[in-house]
Amino acid sequence: PARLGSLSPEPGQTNRRITVEIIQWSPTLETGIDVIDQQHKRIVDYINALRIAQGKGDRGAVAKTIDDVIDYTRSHFGFEEALMEAAGYTMINAHKLTHEMFIGRVALLNQRFKDGEDIAQDLYDMLSNWLITHIQTEDQDYVGAVKEKMVGVVADQKRRKSLLARFFGA
Repeated sequence: PARLGSLSPEPGQTNRRITVEIIQWSPTLETGIDVIDQQHKRIVDYINALRIAQGKGDRGAVAKTIDDVIDYTRSHFGFEEALMEAAGYTMINAHKLTHEMFIGRVALLNQRFKDGEDIAQDLYDMLSNWLITHIQTEDQDYVGAVKEKMVGVVADQKRRKSLLARFFGA
């Protein structure tokens, strides 16, 4: 699911061209739950931003992207776990553990970065490999339970709307 792309040269460096591998979103990464897929696409965007910042040698942009990906991923994990809990997904604790382990690994790499080490390549490799594997395996495991619950919620909302229309002409 990755392709090669090229970055524009920095101002004043007209002859310099950088080629980096970035993740290209593909249907194989879709869960079929639109809100989750949109969040996953955003994480892919952050991973690609990290790769671009790394290619340009921009340590400040790498730092910002690391912070952004940590914040956004934590938010995404919380949302995903809330969906699983609402759906009664039986393997939620194991899934939460994979999320916690991921956050721990990223936190360790972030600390190495703050200590002055160049971890951009290690972080990119870990993020891209983990995300793709996680979406295609662990996330696919909860999709059925969440979709089933979502169908029930949508049907319930339609039923309520129908009752309101009968009583109030809404």
